[in-house]
Amino acid sequence: MSAPSRTPSRPALTASAPTAPVPPPSSARMTGRQKVVLTLLLGAQFMIAVDFSILNVALPVVGEGLGFALQDLQWIATAFALAAAGFTLLFGRIADLVGRKRLFVAGMAVLGLSSLLGGLASSPEVLLTARVLQGLATAAVTPAGLALLTTAFKEGPLRERALGLNGALMSAGFTAGAILGGLLTDLLSWRWAFLVNVPVAALVVALAPAVIADSRPAERPRLDIPGAVTVTGGLLLLVYGLTQAGATGWTTPTTLAALLAGAALLIAFRFVEKRASAPLVPVHILKRRSVIWGNTTGLVAFVTETSLVFLLTLYLQEVLGYSPLSTGLAFGVLGIGTVIGGTLGGRAVGRYGNRTTIVAGGVVQALATLSLVALGSSGAWIWLLLAATFVGGIGNMLMIVGFMVTATSGLPDEEQGLATGLATMTQQVGITLGIPVMSAIATARMTALGDTGPAGVLSGVSVAVLVNSALVLAGAVLAGVFLGERRGG
Repeated sequence: MSAPSRTPSRPALTASAPTAPVPPPSSARMTGRQKVVLTLLLGAQFMIAVDFSILNVALPVVGEGLGFALQDLQWIATAFALAAAGFTLLFGRIADLVGRKRLFVAGMAVLGLSSLLGGLASSPEVLLTARVLQGLATAAVTPAGLALLTTAFKEGPLRERALGLNGALMSAGFTAGAILGGLLTDLLSWRWAFLVNVPVAALVVALAPAVIADSRPAERPRLDIPGAVTVTGGLLLLVYGLTQAGATGWTTPTTLAALLAGAALLIAFRFVEKRASAPLVPVHILKRRSVIWGNTTGLVAFVTETSLVFLLTLYLQEVLGYSPLSTGLAFGVLGIGTVIGGTLGGRAVGRYGNRTTIVAGGVVQALATLSLVALGSSGAWIWLLLAATFVGGIGNMLMIVGFMVTATSGLPDEEQGLATGLATMTQQVGITLGIPVMSAIATARMTALGDTGPAGVLSGVSVAVLVNSALVLAGAVLAGVFLGERRGG
């Protein structure tokens, strides 16, 4: 790939090891081409993030417009999540084999066409088909785009800064999606939640071939078909089980069967990879401490923040009586916090190391989340919510940037698609896992109280928020104990 020459990265350091002074990240400068590549890739990732949340507030309106039964509305989100999470690891590896740029451009083209199909849908079947195609496009674009980013910026301050901006825009995209979905639905039509993607995708497809340089191995290994089948099937069943748990409960036969079968296939995948001549995920990568614990930290970060947004949505709408649009606007403060956290994240990793950044971010997020236990039924508590989500958003994004730097460091360029595929899979599973888990905790509390009114919702949300805070703190402790320190530069 025609990227700037590699600058030798510093070896991983322990906390007790003496270190030479680390130059400030500002000493590194991006070339003009790198800035254009970064803008293009970040624009695509921002659009992907918007797609995760843009339909959430519009689901009831979509259901009315196309004749979805109330109990079937969840499939609009589930169809997307199944494809996006189930195929992301496979596409991450395919990106390494056939070329990241080729897969990225093809994925963006499919995303644009599927968004057009969704915007013009006249029946539930057509809309669900569009959502599956959007999910497949997301599974291709996200790891391929991240791999292009990590190979365009070698390990050190520039990559940390680029990953920080990527994390900030991804998180801001989730928030912007909720706000944009409400505005488009209220002012125009839910169909624009799909159609808004079309011109952006077309622009990226037109510019990417001339702007982005590609990289691929000199020799293409065979695709590990047994590994691809077991891991994709396992992830599909796992995500399906998680979404069913949120809809019908954790003890229903369908949920249990899907979760157990998914777990069995993922265990089988590990044994398949040990015997494969060209494994989908080489065993040596799965043994790397940075990959294992970096992705564990990322899972905690995504589980807790996405589920916290769900819990606070319940609080704002069921306790304080906010409208969907007002709820989305309230989360704008969270979006600002995550942008700031992402901007600071790369600099923090470069100056203080990935482990310190993750631990500090986790502690900040945990304390900010813990303060939300004090929320009451008066509208005046909105100020605590806004302050806590702003501070917690900064902490969460420090964790996410530290996770991305950790999970993609120390690997050669030819394995960056796999590394970013694993990181993207962690992100997708975390987003999917958080809501049903925290929903089950809140619902169990309301059931125990026998109250599903505002007081019961408030109590259920408070208990789930307490668990959420404890989970973040546990993730920070694990990172502090098991992660080695790595500094930029």
